[in-house]
Amino acid sequence: MRHVHTTKPAFAWSPRSWPSERAYAVPDAEEVWCYTDRFSYFPGETVAFHLSASVPSFTVEIVRDGARPETVWRRDGVTAGRHEAPADAHAKGCGWPAGLTLEIPDGWRPGFYIVTVRAVLSDGELWEREHFFVVKAPAGRRPKAAIVLTTGTMLAYNDWGGANHYRGLGDDPRDDAGCPLASTQRPIARGMIRKPEGAPREANHLTLPMNGAPRYASYEWARLNGYSRHHGDAFWASYERLFVRWAEERGYELDYLTQHDLHVDETVLDGYRCVIVVGHDEYWSWEMRDAVDRFVDGGGGLARFGGNYQWQVRLSDDLTTQYCYRLPSLDPDTERSPRTATTMWEAKSVGRPGATTVGLNGLGGVYTRYGVATPRSSGGFIVYRPHHWAFEGTDLYYGDQLGAAPTFLAAFEVDSVEYTFRRGLPYSTFEDGAPETLEILALTPAVRGEEDRFGGLLPMGGPEEEVYAYNRELGDDLPDYVNEGGMRGAGMIAAFTRGRGEVFNGGSTEWPYALHVGDPYVDRIVRNVLDRFLTRDLEG
Repeated sequence: MRHVHTTKPAFAWSPRSWPSERAYAVPDAEEVWCYTDRFSYFPGETVAFHLSASVPSFTVEIVRDGARPETVWRRDGVTAGRHEAPADAHAKGCGWPAGLTLEIPDGWRPGFYIVTVRAVLSDGELWEREHFFVVKAPAGRRPKAAIVLTTGTMLAYNDWGGANHYRGLGDDPRDDAGCPLASTQRPIARGMIRKPEGAPREANHLTLPMNGAPRYASYEWARLNGYSRHHGDAFWASYERLFVRWAEERGYELDYLTQHDLHVDETVLDGYRCVIVVGHDEYWSWEMRDAVDRFVDGGGGLARFGGNYQWQVRLSDDLTTQYCYRLPSLDPDTERSPRTATTMWEAKSVGRPGATTVGLNGLGGVYTRYGVATPRSSGGFIVYRPHHWAFEGTDLYYGDQLGAAPTFLAAFEVDSVEYTFRRGLPYSTFEDGAPETLEILALTPAVRGEEDRFGGLLPMGGPEEEVYAYNRELGDDLPDYVNEGGMRGAGMIAAFTRGRGEVFNGGSTEWPYALHVGDPYVDRIVRNVLDRFLTRDLEG
């Protein structure tokens, strides 16, 4: 969902006072920047590093990140010319030449590799910025499980170069419009790849006093420490990294893919038994969903420990640009089809509800424990079906709280479906595409936007008015049930079968954090899901 929007000027967050990071915003600044030509590679393929520097020389270091980070390559004394970035680099890319190349050695393991460019500046200060690439296992050497990195959501929130899908265009802080184009050919916002341990999350772990003002610790920390305001919204440092560290410590062997890999090849998941998606998982293309549906229908297990499944995007043929206009009326592609319309999955013009793939959808839930969105809720899910296989060995009972404070499993952004209660149990109403086999295992209240009780005087991360504005502009393209419930929603944990396969959906962005802080119930549930899917008979 969109963040940092107000009905009156919010000076602390306005584009003028907190601009997106750009190259050489101060003309004589000493800086080094890097991006790669692609997001993923096989051993033997060549990575091209596109570099720009205003220092005489610098270091490039590559670390395979995980439970035990390992430096695998380093080169000192690298030089590069100073190349300016165009004003619309966020949309069109930087266009810098490749200043360094590296052939991926055959012995490099599948994983997430952080590329750090580092220089000691003339005043003695240390400059560091990061990029990444993924190494994939070649055919014949693949593990049984693959984690799919949420590159679609990362691109949506990456504001390096001036803007992202949410903000950055124009100079009016009352109407800070987003850009529908997001380029892969640029650096990544500071904090999405690497940041200090303990950096605040988007989930609100503070207790709001009576009549208290909304607080956003993630924004406050980022503003003070020079990170992107969107550092906690997406990707590795906040989400996938926490899960991968947990998985490696427990002996799970993973292959690594990006959503872009799914987009170009719907067969890319064939042969895995378990596919994992974690964290803030908001943006998918039609083709990416095709790959997941094919995998599950063929007998695979989709383990989704994420939340906020909401928007369809499309990619350019060369994969360098992601498009998301949100409102079809703004899309210049007049020949768009349901598979290329960039709006909510639940829109009639798309006709492919998100729940048909993952069981839940972002439109049914959205915010909890975020700002003043259910600010005093427990932070956990109420358990309704404790005898489901996912809860085996947890000793959970009907009505128990799963992941409540201080774990905060049900926090930030969550997914749900339309539901009703019968004799003390929640059931899907199936009006929003939910699969007939869906079981709702646990539930928490959520809202689609924050209620403004402050007369527009305080900045809000996800105000109700923003949601109403989308609903008004989409009009008849939204199903009736979307507007009937106002801002009320829910977060859910759910499971269902599809074809010969099975899906577990944790329905919240905060599963990786709950594993990171060592919640024993969450730990057991995740192991139950992975172990079940890894031992599934794909021929069954």
